[in-house]
Amino acid sequence: MEALSERNPRVVSAVKLHRAPVRRKSGLFLAEGANSVEAALDTDRVEELFYSLKAASRETELVAGAAANGVRTTLVSDRAAEALGETVTPPGLVAVCRQVDVPMTEVLRAAPSLLAVPVGTADPGNAGTLIRVADAVGANGVVLAGDSVDPHNGKCVRAGAGSLFHLPIARQRDTEKVLSALEAAGITILATTAKGEVDLDEADDILRGPVAWLFGNEAHGLDREIAERATHRVRIPIHGRAESLNLAAAASICLYASARVQHAARR
Repeated sequence: MEALSERNPRVVSAVKLHRAPVRRKSGLFLAEGANSVEAALDTDRVEELFYSLKAASRETELVAGAAANGVRTTLVSDRAAEALGETVTPPGLVAVCRQVDVPMTEVLRAAPSLLAVPVGTADPGNAGTLIRVADAVGANGVVLAGDSVDPHNGKCVRAGAGSLFHLPIARQRDTEKVLSALEAAGITILATTAKGEVDLDEADDILRGPVAWLFGNEAHGLDREIAERATHRVRIPIHGRAESLNLAAAASICLYASARVQHAARR
């Protein structure tokens, strides 16, 4: 089997998916690396799997399993693998996938008990990490509100380490619509703020019911108007000398606290 070069039309078309406008128009995106590719294959979202000889030797079962399940698997040259990848040392394993986001109505229709709602998240690494945390604690979905990063961005997909495919992801640019839909669904909205009136350590009664956590932009936090629209504003107690926490750390603490309380209530 001859490896496709970086000039092959199929490779060229796939490489263009690094650009957001092309992803929007095509409804496709790239998943790079074994974790993401395996998760994509498990959810039947892969249109084509590109692999290098080195990747085939490392991930023999994964490539063979994809081919056995009818996925188009394509050997590419090392230069093509570099073009398809975005990392300094490309893994040589890249899947062209159908996009994963769903309407927010679909997320709410499932009567979620725990949602993560990052508002205006600009950093794809933080967005991917938050999706991974939400997946790890068993959240029912992530709603990217406001002017947020595309979850299909390569860095976001890599930071999610496969979690992008594990739970519903919705996008809604109008944050007011997100808040109104959450209220209409009877979900308690919690805003993370440094001066919240509720201490997270004392919030167990609130956390037992269905909740949606609002997490603010990395640079500016939540806008005051959005925080005021929440049912409660919650502060994370900081006992050391750090002034604040970044988005991923705050989300990890709050989502874990909710999951702990809800799982204990089910026992």
